Amino acid sequence: MKAVICVRHGPPDALEIQDLPDPVPGLGEVVVEVSAIGLNFFDTLIIRDLYQVKPTLPFSPGAEFAGHVAALGEGVTGFAVGERVCGYVTHGAAREKVVVEARFLARVPDDLDLVKAAGLIVTYGTSLYALRERGNLKAGESLAVLGASGGVGLAAVEIGRIMGARILACASSAEKVAFAKAHGADEGFDYAQGDLKGALKAFGGPKGLDVVYDPVGGDMAEQALRALGSLGRFLVVGFAAGEIPKIPLNLLLLKNCDARGVAFGTVARSDPAWLAGVVAELMEHARTGRISAHVDKTFPLERCVDALGEIAGRRVKGKVVLTTGR
Repeated sequence: MKAVICVRHGPPDALEIQDLPDPVPGLGEVVVEVSAIGLNFFDTLIIRDLYQVKPTLPFSPGAEFAGHVAALGEGVTGFAVGERVCGYVTHGAAREKVVVEARFLARVPDDLDLVKAAGLIVTYGTSLYALRERGNLKAGESLAVLGASGGVGLAAVEIGRIMGARILACASSAEKVAFAKAHGADEGFDYAQGDLKGALKAFGGPKGLDVVYDPVGGDMAEQALRALGSLGRFLVVGFAAGEIPKIPLNLLLLKNCDARGVAFGTVARSDPAWLAGVVAELMEHARTGRISAHVDKTFPLERCVDALGEIAGRRVKGKVVLTTGR
């Protein structure tokens, strides 16, 4: 089988395509013939050794995939060879066959495209966990989403819409803002307009914003935090801007608000039963059209370098997915 391999830490063009032996499932494991692999921003970091998860070299990037069951290990029940499945791993999915513990797999409905299924778990799972379990978002509350056209940002817009929030989508161009509004945001703000804090305060009204969803970080984070109202929740999702902001803690005291970390991967790895419930919920949303599971671009597995370059260059609206032709 072919696999994308990180043999040394570095930029995407340091990755190699190698031929590896087909995997054999062990106790409780399943081999999946992979059709599609969802890529995320953290894949551009993990290959540079800049991510909190630090796999031993060599490894494959890619944390989510979809395909068909190829082989079952001893003790596996509930799956059959040939079934359509998707799965979550922290890394290692960018290859034609993946071996994974059965408890991290979920069935994909026949009426849901495998390419869409491959891009659902991380972005929509993160946003659902962030808004419902960490942000306690309620219907009618105000939600500002930074980076609203990217993978997790778009997912936050669509999940926020399902939850009944009023949504302000913030993005780096008028085109990206329009894209987010077309997917459910009520209003939009283009960073080029300048006064982010002013726009957030205006959207929040006299009481201030209820929730900020921030996968961007950098100098935008403090501006967004300052727009929160009393009992507001600032959700720390990631740092796509590259800079980890240093927030003055006195703001939390003065504004009587919270800053809350969102570590979807930590919860997913530690509680597979919880993950299974989340994935099933997202699959139902996708197949009924409540979320778009929008895939902006697909690339063959051999062009993983180009796919990661699109993500790193912030040229993506929604997801980028690798395909294997299987």
